[in-house]
Amino acid sequence: MDFNYTAEQDALRDSVKRFVEREYDWDKRFAIIRSADGVAPDHWGAFAELGWLGAGLAEEAGGFGGGPIENALIAEELGRGLVTEPFIGHVLASQLLAAVGSDSASTLLTNLIMGEQRAAAALQEPVGRGDWRIVEVRAEGSGSSRLLTGVKSLVEAARQADMFLVTARQDDRIGIYLVSQRQVGLELRPYRTLDNRRVCDLHLNDASAELLMEGEDAERAIALAADHAIIALCGEALGIMDTALWTTRDYLKVRKQFGTTLSNFQALQHRMADMLIEVEMTRSALFNALGAMQQEEAVRTAAVSAAKVQASNAGLFVGQQAIQLHGGIGVTEELNISHHYRRLFVIARQFGDADMHLARFARATDEVESR
Repeated sequence: MDFNYTAEQDALRDSVKRFVEREYDWDKRFAIIRSADGVAPDHWGAFAELGWLGAGLAEEAGGFGGGPIENALIAEELGRGLVTEPFIGHVLASQLLAAVGSDSASTLLTNLIMGEQRAAAALQEPVGRGDWRIVEVRAEGSGSSRLLTGVKSLVEAARQADMFLVTARQDDRIGIYLVSQRQVGLELRPYRTLDNRRVCDLHLNDASAELLMEGEDAERAIALAADHAIIALCGEALGIMDTALWTTRDYLKVRKQFGTTLSNFQALQHRMADMLIEVEMTRSALFNALGAMQQEEAVRTAAVSAAKVQASNAGLFVGQQAIQLHGGIGVTEELNISHHYRRLFVIARQFGDADMHLARFARATDEVESR
């Protein structure tokens, strides 16, 4: 199997790498995370201008002909710089709209790709603890317009969004609904997460919403969009882990103790080797998931959940070891390693933790083997 990227994919990676090096050095990042919104005001427009917002969408969906590989590449390079822009959330929202496929959804998707509008997907709820399949927000009414009541949690970049893609349940049918940010009955409650991201809880109280899709078609669309987002999230985790690994290596080569550099101690060399193994296992699991994205749903689900389990566990291990090898300075706000670990800690629980995905992997594997 050929794991080499195409020339176009290499060029895409280089463009993201150059942007991060130019616009996201450590001093600039500190200024960004200490700002009110936690993002740079002009970066999202640059993402659109550079074509990243449509790079992972097929041409028939209004994108530039790419797929999950392009999204994973972009997320990996953004992860190396710990960029706070909500790219994963954009992947989730754009894939939902692409699956809906209606004229209104296609128009909105075009606006998202061009950066003219922004949408945030609100799938998670407090009771679900990251499991987007648990839906307790209620929908009432008939026709294309419904009323939503309930709470959605951890919606990233909600304050910058023009609209929300909300999942809700009416009787036994789950639907995807479009809610304007200015809609009466919608309240945003903002807060900051451990990794300095800005998120909101959405409190819906008879908020008017437009039904985009419901029933089994909606559930399949949500599952596929979530898998696309998880793939990109695993790519981001890989970029963060890889950067933490080599940053720690460089530190051990210059830090001295007992008259020699720390890199000469065999016990620390073994730790670095274990970290490298976890990084490469994550890379392999990500490649396996990318290869399964075009296969049947059960095979895709198993591969994506396996990659998420590996990225979650490996991310925590690599982050913890990087801090240990740096010593006390590793937990300070001023050193980048502490920020790498914080983001990896959040990623380990985003879209469900390792236990949830182990169960999801087991069910999908049983389904494949039973056929």
